Amino acid sequence: MSNLPNIDDLVEPTHDEIARQGYVSVLRKRILIDYAKDMKTVYDNAVEPRFEKAHGRKPKTGNEVRKEMLDEPFFQEWSALRHNAQLMTWWSVQPSVERKLPELIQTAKDAAAATPTGGSLRLNPDVEIPRIVSELDVHLMPGCFHEEHTEDDVAQGAVLHHGVGVFSGGLAHRSKGGWGATAARALRIKYPDFEPKTYLDIGCSTGGQLFSVMDIFPDAETYALDVGAPMLRYAHARAEATGRKVHFSQQNAETLDYPDNTFDLVTSSFFFHEISVKASRNILKEVLRVLKPGGLMINQELPPVSEVSGPYEDFVLDWDAYYNNEPYYWAFRHQDIEKLFTDCGFKKGNYVQFRAPNYGTWPDELFEACVRGEDVPPEISNGQAWFSFGAWK
Repeated sequence: MSNLPNIDDLVEPTHDEIARQGYVSVLRKRILIDYAKDMKTVYDNAVEPRFEKAHGRKPKTGNEVRKEMLDEPFFQEWSALRHNAQLMTWWSVQPSVERKLPELIQTAKDAAAATPTGGSLRLNPDVEIPRIVSELDVHLMPGCFHEEHTEDDVAQGAVLHHGVGVFSGGLAHRSKGGWGATAARALRIKYPDFEPKTYLDIGCSTGGQLFSVMDIFPDAETYALDVGAPMLRYAHARAEATGRKVHFSQQNAETLDYPDNTFDLVTSSFFFHEISVKASRNILKEVLRVLKPGGLMINQELPPVSEVSGPYEDFVLDWDAYYNNEPYYWAFRHQDIEKLFTDCGFKKGNYVQFRAPNYGTWPDELFEACVRGEDVPPEISNGQAWFSFGAWK
């Protein structure tokens, strides 16, 4: 085990900062669960009957629901609260990150110099940040994934990592397991004989899913990439301090610099809904190129329209496309994902998708049964279950 300090532990919020972060977590829980139930009641009792009276039928799509809800005061209040709570998530952790930033930077530099695991960090200042990242602050996070405020900066990585803790802290069923642990354990259960020797995670950010998959496949030679240098510095420091050997590199996944037939497994987590369909196609073609024959790409993502229970649920999921600086969210969810893969060269019939309950929330036997298709997972809402899709080469 490394003697390097864990960079996660260096950010020490004050009493007042802890209180503020706790308040934001509880506020988000109140909005996303409690107030959301109230909004559904308003929809059932007022909005849907009004639409049905005007059109002689119930809404068929999330867009129809959204148009009807835009003038509804409860939705306006709920949406404003949710938007501001998202901003408050990042604001609540920024002071403690800024206060410790020199120490965080030095720790990341020490990790890059020492690399006790044998991992590596390969940065490329000439990588052009794509406009889909640079033109707006995705998730409303100031600075997005890539901005650097000083030399060797790690601030964006630290804000994201600690902000995610606030983001999900009030949603207990998310924090027990989470999407990373769910994806990793689902892979092991669904494909028990699959033993990748080489593994690549794209859009790795600070390593949330990456580390969980590594724990399931500890013998795989592991690589990870992102366009944001602050994310990579922070993730590399985390990996080295926790004894995980990863070769990190700064790349745009649309033009990978790895040779053909390099990887047995390629993953991503909540990545494709943040990029354009055009970029998705370029990336999938590159992934197909670097996958070995018999290799697997699997992605943890938001469910497409076909995987939600109705137009109201579709409307709620699409909120981020309009109010959370995720403009490609809608197009991702409303496309035929299987066709996307076959259009990019994956063979018809090699596509896979499944839902899994949030690991740690549900009994292990239910989790395993749902992954194997022997039981029906809960609705994909507020992290009760997660959606995975991908294809074999």
